[in-house]
Amino acid sequence: MEEAGQIKRTLIDATAGAISGAVSRTVTSPLDVIKIRFQVQLEPTTQWVLARRDVYGPSKYTGMLQATKDIFREEGFLGFWRGNVPALLMVMPYTAIQFAVMQKLKAIVSGSSNTENHLRISPYISGSVSGCAATIGSYPFDLLRTILASQGEPKVYPNMRAALFNILETRGLRGLYAGLAPTLVEIVPYAGLQFGTYDTFRHWTMAWNQNRSRYPGLDNGVLTDVEVSLCGLAAGICAKAVCHPLDVVKKRFQVQGLQRDRRYGARVGPRAYQNIHDAIVQILRSEGSAGLYKGIVPSVVKAAPATAVTFVAFEYASKWLRS
Repeated sequence: MEEAGQIKRTLIDATAGAISGAVSRTVTSPLDVIKIRFQVQLEPTTQWVLARRDVYGPSKYTGMLQATKDIFREEGFLGFWRGNVPALLMVMPYTAIQFAVMQKLKAIVSGSSNTENHLRISPYISGSVSGCAATIGSYPFDLLRTILASQGEPKVYPNMRAALFNILETRGLRGLYAGLAPTLVEIVPYAGLQFGTYDTFRHWTMAWNQNRSRYPGLDNGVLTDVEVSLCGLAAGICAKAVCHPLDVVKKRFQVQGLQRDRRYGARVGPRAYQNIHDAIVQILRSEGSAGLYKGIVPSVVKAAPATAVTFVAFEYASKWLRS
């Protein structure tokens, strides 16, 4: 009976995770598309670097507003949801695995000895482990999402199937896992920080609410939707700000050797980077330190609401599924 209850809880966590991931990804897709365009652009994206015309060629995207206008003018409203189908196919199993594994690990840690000390670090460890498991299980869809979102107009790959078969033909089965190493290196601190800081902010907020509840007319420490959202916003900003350079490296590995229209600038050549260290060195040498932070503004702007929506949707979905 207890085993059946555990299976039910795992299924609820996985389903709620899949729902929250789908809602969050769809809502924030426009910011994700803009972020990817910046990350795969080899030319500079900041105005102070653009002044060096003798070193750099013309840049397709130079700012969030300009990128938004260009994408809308050239690709229409639906251009902001380019690659959303593989993104959903990626994010739903990703968040399903992530939340299910994370909740299970937290339950195991909370039942161990020295519970108080373990609980302080368990969200960070659980987030990292669950993030790795989810990444490996859903990575090919992440790769396809990046390729479709970065190609612009005219399309090189008309749909996900065409992109899939081209990758298999040109790069083989291993091509579907291009960039997996930097992704795993990124996801360990990112998922750990995302879930760990969320849990920490949530704990602080509940403690503050409980302290306020001593006074008449105030709540008893239960978090409101606004408070959950704010905890998610803070967690998303912290995680993304720290791990963004690794996300840039990951995107470069995913698109290296793939075709793209010339008006979008220089393309990442096949096997342009030997490994993570080589990619970082080359980006720093040719694009400067700003190269590792390309797309940081849309990335942080996207990460904050995305994390907030994910956690709020998870809370709602969990309550609905358990009722």
